Amino acid sequence: MFAVIKTGGKQYKVAKDDVIRIERLTVEAGSKVDFEEVLAVGEKIGTPTVAGAKVIGEVVENARNAKVVIFKKRRRHNYRRKKGHKQHVSVVKILDIVG
Repeated sequence: MFAVIKTGGKQYKVAKDDVIRIERLTVEAGSKVDFEEVLAVGEKIGTPTVAGAKVIGEVVENARNAKVVIFKKRRRHNYRRKKGHKQHVSVVKILDIVG
């Protein structure tokens, strides 16, 4: 069975035992989290959410994504700027889908 959850302004299709990388949550690694905003469970589609449904997960670690390199250049003007950025994420393992 799968579910579609919404967290951090994005939607994720998850199933039991999936490991997903989502926007950083304000909880410690090893703690359980409940995702109450479930948009779909199997064949049931919510309007906008499925009543009584939730997805239970466990935060495996709080980490950072791979570096994104921003490079600006203007030709013939010797103008080059290089900047890097790593987004903070939480790695979550889906334990159960209720609903």
